[in-house]
Amino acid sequence: MFSGKSEELIRRLTRSLIARQRVAVFKPAIDNRYHASEVASHAGRTLEAVAVPDAQAIRAQLSGQGELLSAAPEGVDVIGIDEAQFFGPELVPLVLELADAGVRVVLAGLDLDFRAEPFGSMPELLARAESVDKLTAICTVCGAPATRTQRLIGGQPARFDDPVVLVGAQESYEARCRVHHIVLREE
Repeated sequence: MFSGKSEELIRRLTRSLIARQRVAVFKPAIDNRYHASEVASHAGRTLEAVAVPDAQAIRAQLSGQGELLSAAPEGVDVIGIDEAQFFGPELVPLVLELADAGVRVVLAGLDLDFRAEPFGSMPELLARAESVDKLTAICTVCGAPATRTQRLIGGQPARFDDPVVLVGAQESYEARCRVHHIVLREE
């Protein structure tokens, strides 16, 4: 978190809009931190999006029926998906179908959860992507590049067995480097 993923997604999709490409933007419905129907960065930039509960809803929005996409969805050149880690394993075949149909798919998401474990379908999406830009935040403890998300509960590190999904921002999370990332485990 706090590495500029959503900011970069908005930047790339805005460039596509400037190029007069047809863009469709999706976000998970559970992410209502800043706005229900916009992708929003922590810095305050926004882009209109369709909030959906899962990857099947993206498919339904694009095809009208939920069927396989053997051709590019009519009227869409580029698809952006924010917080991709929150979509289930159904996102992988959808993204592959879209790419095979000639649609440029731009995803933003966390590769690791708060425990520093691979997050959802992100490892498979990263492995199948044509290109990957891994952004880093700044560790709130030492200022080093931060590749981890520190979940805090009452100001203290979360336990390993706490629920993986908890949508929040600065009140619940901090960016941390490997050295300062702490996950409490049962002893």
